[in-house]
Amino acid sequence: MKHFSWLAGLLFLSLTTLAQTTVITPEQFLGYRIGQRYTPHHRVLAYAEQIARQAPNRVKLLPYGTTYEGRPLMAVAVASEANMAKLEEIRTDNLKRIGMLDGKPVNASGPAIAWLSYNVHGNEAVSSEAFMDVLYGLVSGTHPIAGKVATNAVVILDADLNPDGHDRYVNWFNQMLGATPNPIPFAREHNEPWPGGRYTHYYFDPNRDWAWQTQEITRQRMAFYQQWMPQLHGDFHEMGVESPYYFAPSAKPYHEDITGFQRQMQQVIGQYCSRYFDRNNWLYYTRERFDLFYPSYGDTWPTYNGAIGMTYEQGGNSRSGLAIEKMDGDTLTLRQRIDHHVAASFATLEAAADKSADLVKEFTSFFEKSQTNPVGPYKTYVIKSSGDQGRIRALRKLLDLNGIRYGMAGKASAAPAFNYMTQQNDKSVSISAEDLVISAYQPKSTLLKILFEPKSMLEDSVTYDITAWSLPYAYGLQTYGVTTRLNPVAYQEPQPAATPAGKPYAYLASWESLQSVKFLATLLNQKVRVRSAEKPFELDGKTYSAGTLLITRAGNERLGDRFDALVQETAKSAGISLTAAGTGFVTKGSDFGSDFVMVLKAPRVGLVIGEGTTATSSGEVWHYFDQELGYPVTLINPNDLGGIQWNRLDVLVLPTGSGYGRILNERTLNAMKDWIRAGGKLIAIERAADALAGKADFDLKTKPEKEESPKAKDKKSATDSLKTYASRERDAIVDESPGSIYRITLDTTHPLAFGLSGGYYALVQDTHNFDFLKDGWNVGYLKENNYVAGFSGKNAKEKLKNTLSMGVQQLGRGSIVYLADNPLFRGFWYNGKLLFGNAVFMVGN
Repeated sequence: MKHFSWLAGLLFLSLTTLAQTTVITPEQFLGYRIGQRYTPHHRVLAYAEQIARQAPNRVKLLPYGTTYEGRPLMAVAVASEANMAKLEEIRTDNLKRIGMLDGKPVNASGPAIAWLSYNVHGNEAVSSEAFMDVLYGLVSGTHPIAGKVATNAVVILDADLNPDGHDRYVNWFNQMLGATPNPIPFAREHNEPWPGGRYTHYYFDPNRDWAWQTQEITRQRMAFYQQWMPQLHGDFHEMGVESPYYFAPSAKPYHEDITGFQRQMQQVIGQYCSRYFDRNNWLYYTRERFDLFYPSYGDTWPTYNGAIGMTYEQGGNSRSGLAIEKMDGDTLTLRQRIDHHVAASFATLEAAADKSADLVKEFTSFFEKSQTNPVGPYKTYVIKSSGDQGRIRALRKLLDLNGIRYGMAGKASAAPAFNYMTQQNDKSVSISAEDLVISAYQPKSTLLKILFEPKSMLEDSVTYDITAWSLPYAYGLQTYGVTTRLNPVAYQEPQPAATPAGKPYAYLASWESLQSVKFLATLLNQKVRVRSAEKPFELDGKTYSAGTLLITRAGNERLGDRFDALVQETAKSAGISLTAAGTGFVTKGSDFGSDFVMVLKAPRVGLVIGEGTTATSSGEVWHYFDQELGYPVTLINPNDLGGIQWNRLDVLVLPTGSGYGRILNERTLNAMKDWIRAGGKLIAIERAADALAGKADFDLKTKPEKEESPKAKDKKSATDSLKTYASRERDAIVDESPGSIYRITLDTTHPLAFGLSGGYYALVQDTHNFDFLKDGWNVGYLKENNYVAGFSGKNAKEKLKNTLSMGVQQLGRGSIVYLADNPLFRGFWYNGKLLFGNAVFMVGN
C-alpha cells in the first residue's frame, strides 16, 4: 500500500507539474503586491487580458457590455485545454439539456459551469483584488486543486460587477492615502463620503436588481448569464469590520421552492469552506443574517434559476481601507481579507469539481420538472389585455429579460381562478383570445411562480430584505391564477391605431402608465402645449377617463405644419395610440376649452441629492427623470438649498433621508414656504414627509399614540412586559413592515390618482403613522384592513390602519405632495411611476 501511495503521489505531482502554465503574476504585472493598494477597474481587466494572451488555450475573455460611465464589463472563462477547445459546445449543450435552446445536446452530460461574481458593491473592493489571485492560481496551476477544477468544471470569473461604483471608491481612497496606511478608525481614509462606492452610477443597489433589471449593468449581465446558465453561482461581498467571515449554508428563511438538493449543497459547500478556514484557524460563521428569500439577490435569483446560489461576506467594507484597528485590538489588513475570499473561492470551486456530475444531473432535473410538473398551485397565469397596453408591454419586457415565456389565449374560454385584485377564488373567469397567458410548463417555471406568488410563504419572520414583491400588484394588472394548464399561442403585438388623417381639431391620448408620462414629458420638452381633462368626458360615443391628454391645435399654432408630424411621431416612439377629435364639443363632461381642462406646464424640476438624503432614494428619482422620461432635472446639493434661486424652480423633490433636521433649517424652510405660496410644488417622500410633519404651516401630523385602556392594563401580569435577551431580534420586528404590500384606498377624482382607476398597491417600507389631513386632500389612505402580503409586525399592522398614505395640501398658490411610501422604490414598482408622474405633472394645475 505504501508503494502504491508513493506511485499515486508521483503521478499526481507529474500531472500537476504538466498542468502548470507560465503566466505573469499580479505583482509582476501591477508593480506592487496584491493587498498593498487598491487596483482601478481598468488595471484589473488589463491583467485578465494579459493572462488570456499568455494562456489562450486555457482562458477566454467574455466582454458583455458597458456601464453608464463607459467602463467595460467583462468576465473570464477558465478551463482545461480540452474543455476550452469545445467551450461553445459545453455552453449550448447545457442550454439544450434544460430546454432553453432548441435541439439535442451532443453530450448527455458535461462539466459543471461554476460562476464566481466579485464586487457587485463597488466599495467592497477586496473582491476584485481576490479575483486576480484566483485567476492566477487557476491558470498557472500553482494552486493544488487547479488541475481538478479545470478538468471537471468550466469556471467563469466576473471581476467587477459594478465598475462605476468600484472606481468611485478606489479613486477616492487612493487620493486619501498617505505614505503608509493609518489604521486608526477615525482617520479620513476610513470614512468614505456620500454616496459611497456601493452603488451604481444612479445610486441603485445592484445586488437588489437581479430580477428587476432596472440598471444597465444588470440587464447586460443577466443576458450574458442566461447564455451560460451555470450550475453554481457564488457572490462575494463585504460587511462590517468587526464581523468574521460568512459562508453557506444560508440563514432562514429559505424560500419554500428551494429544492432538497440545493439545501444539501449549501451544507456541502459550507463544509468545504470550513476545511480551508479551519486549516488556517480563521473565524467564520454560517446560517445567520443572510437568508435565501427575496428573489433579486445574487444568491437567490441564481437559486430560483436552478443553480446553487451563495453569498460570501468578508468583514471589512469601505471602512477597512488597507488596515484598520478592530475593537478586539487586532488589525485587519487588506491582504487578510483577500486571503479569505481567495480561500472561499477555491473551496467552492473544489466542491463544484468534486460534485460536478451531481450538479449537472440535478440542474437538468430541476428544469425537466419545471416543464413537466411545475411547483405551485397555479399552472397558468392570465393577465387581462383590456385597458392599458403600456403596463402589459412593460411586464412583457420584464418577462423577456428573465427568460420567461408567454403567449396569448388564442381563443375565448372560461375557468375557475384566483383573482389577485380581490384575493378571492372566482368560480368562473372569462378569458379573451387576446389575454396574456403565461404557462407554468416552461423552463423558468420556478422563477415565474416566485415572482407572481400573491403571498410569499415565510419560514421565518426575521428577514434581511423585503418580504413581498408580487408582479401583478407592482404593475397594477388584473391577473388570475388558474389551477389548470392552458397552452398559449404565439403572442401578437396589438396593432397600433391607424395614424389619424388630415388635421384634426385635437389629438387625444389615454393617461394610463409610465408610457403616458414619457409621451407627455417628450411633448413638453419640445414646447408642445398639452391639456388634460380633470373629469371624465364622452366624445363620439366613447368615454375618456380623467387625466386624458388633449393636444389641441389651438395654442400650438406656432408649430405650423410641424404640429401633426411631431405629435404623431412622439406617440409612435412612446407606444401611445392617438385618437383624432374633429371638435372640442363633447357630449358629456367638459368641453376642451373649459376651466375643468387643465393646461399642463413644462415644470422646472429640482431634486435634493447629497449628504443627508438616502442615496438609493435620490438615485431612483434621478434615474426616473434622466433615463425613463428623458426629462431635465436639476440636482441640488443639500448644503446649497438655502441659497438657490427659488424662482427658477416649479417643482422640488425631497427624497427620503435622515438629514432633514439639518437640511431644512429655519432659514431654508421659510424660503421654501415662500416659494410654495408663490406657486411652487414640493414633493416629500417617506422620511422627508416625516420631517415636515408637525411643523408650522404644514398640515401633515403624526397620529397620537394610543393609550392602553385601564381594563387591559388590569388584565396584565407584572411580568408580561419582561423580555428575554435571546428573543431581542424577534421582539424588535413587531414594529416593522419590511416591504409588505398594502392596498391603498384612492380618491381617483384627484389628479394625484389619475390613471389608477384599477387600484393601487403600495410597498410599505416604513411604519408611517400619519393622521388624515384636516384641510388638504387625502388622496390615498389605509383603512382598517388593507394589508395584502408580506410580513408586517403586530404593532406595525395596528399603526397602518386609518393612516394617510398620500395627500396634497394647498399652501397659497402652491401645493405640497406627501408620499408616505416611495413609489419609485428600486425602480421596479411599475405602477408607482405613473403615481409619481401625476405628482410632478398633474397636481397643482
